[in-house]
Amino acid sequence: MQKLFWIDEINRLYLLQIKQDQVSLFGDGHIHKTYLVDMGYEKLILQQFNQQVFKYPERISNNHKILLDQINQEALPFILPLPIPNQQGELFSLVDGQYFRLSPFVAGKCVNEVTSPHQAYLAAKAFAEFILSGIHIQSTSFQESIPGFHDLELRYQQLKQALHDTKREVVGELKILVDFYLQQKKLVEEYVSWKHRLPLRMTHSDTKINNLIYANDFSKVNAVIDLDTIMAGYVYYDFGDLVRTVVCTEGESSQNWGNIKADKAKYDALLQGFLEVGEGIFTEEEMQSLPFGGQMMTCIMGFRFLADYLDGNVYYSIHYEEQNFHRAKNQMVLLKALQDM
Repeated sequence: MQKLFWIDEINRLYLLQIKQDQVSLFGDGHIHKTYLVDMGYEKLILQQFNQQVFKYPERISNNHKILLDQINQEALPFILPLPIPNQQGELFSLVDGQYFRLSPFVAGKCVNEVTSPHQAYLAAKAFAEFILSGIHIQSTSFQESIPGFHDLELRYQQLKQALHDTKREVVGELKILVDFYLQQKKLVEEYVSWKHRLPLRMTHSDTKINNLIYANDFSKVNAVIDLDTIMAGYVYYDFGDLVRTVVCTEGESSQNWGNIKADKAKYDALLQGFLEVGEGIFTEEEMQSLPFGGQMMTCIMGFRFLADYLDGNVYYSIHYEEQNFHRAKNQMVLLKALQDM
């Protein structure tokens, strides 16, 4: 690994004595550059922050400070590895124009796929318990780290704008796909209806399965991680993204159309986990909104993949020209399966 120019300044800011050979690249995240710092007596995670994706680091810092100040982490059944303040009390450290942050290392397993309903159940319980831990916090305290992130109405309008502006010829299979997503206006209307009826909560907002660290024997969840998207949202956001990424029998880039189905056993396990934690605390309507969440989060990703394809693949990384088209088709097949379940 090339010489890390920022080590001396990080040591000064955090009163550490990190050596070059104690730092190695860590994990397979696509957003931030992540390093494991192994000093022998202690392990830490050091991240070089990606401002291209998260353009408002001060908002993330605000949200993390709220968690540090207002959540009783000792009462949680898992760890929240929030950033460690530097000597100035700041959660981000600016070094030569780049933002860095330091956080605790948590041992265990990160997985990209759930292999059993039990793992799904543990994931749902953990994310629901996370929401519960902040239920006393005024949701308006949180700032939007990514504006409009889960706004289905906005994403629908962006799809229509992309369709209007596209240089692609919308015929054949592409027209079928476009027509399917434009016909999801009923889901958009249901989204608007829920917005007027549900309370805003602190939500994780990116509940992919690899944003958990399991114990090595999968007996429990050791940590809820990737806390940059924490903001005010609806309970069904976090349930829905779990459904989208856990229940589908194929990955979101799969072209095995006939194999893309909704795994009912994993879906039921997710629902059980959320309902057990939320019973008597989440409102009756919040509980009723959960099934909508799976459909809504699948639909919103379909909107986004298709809009990006129509725009010329400017946002999502692709390995071949049609990949966003195939991702949108994949989400269409999953959405149909969820609607038929």
